[in-house]
Amino acid sequence: MMLENPALPVFKKKAKPTNPQPESCPMQPSTLPRGIRYRSTRHAFGLPLVSLAIGPDPEQGEWRGHARGLLAIGDVATGWIALGGLARGGLALGGLAMGGLAIGGLAIGVVSLGGLALGALALGGAAGGLVAIGGAAVGYYALGGAAQGAAVISAMQQDSAAVDFFSSWAPFLPLP
Repeated sequence: MMLENPALPVFKKKAKPTNPQPESCPMQPSTLPRGIRYRSTRHAFGLPLVSLAIGPDPEQGEWRGHARGLLAIGDVATGWIALGGLARGGLALGGLAMGGLAIGGLAIGVVSLGGLALGALALGGAAGGLVAIGGAAVGYYALGGAAQGAAVISAMQQDSAAVDFFSSWAPFLPLP
């Protein structure tokens, strides 16, 4: 005997169509859940203060939400502070982050921190830039286990120019 609790939702199995129509489009409002959209009414510098766009919006034909604002949070985010899968902005945090200060799996920016970091100052597992610090670092000044560059501190080599540079700019690093 199965007891039903009226407070719990009832989930029913949907029958799969036996012959799907070739003209049916996967972007129909009935097939995709509606994403989250919010834009603040206040604006500065021509952008909303806060913009939130997560998930698909079938009415607009968007597979991913694109947030644009001073603070942008979304699947794709563009703003002064951007948080998202793809983030672009002054401060960008995301899977792929591009901006002045970029923090993410793949970070590209002036100052970048990530698994793969590319920028003027790059810190990450693999780092490339003018100053690079990481497990594998490539740069003019490079510090890491496997480092390549003009002035290098690595397991195999310790240039005096690199030691002077890193000890003056980052005295907290344990240098030889």
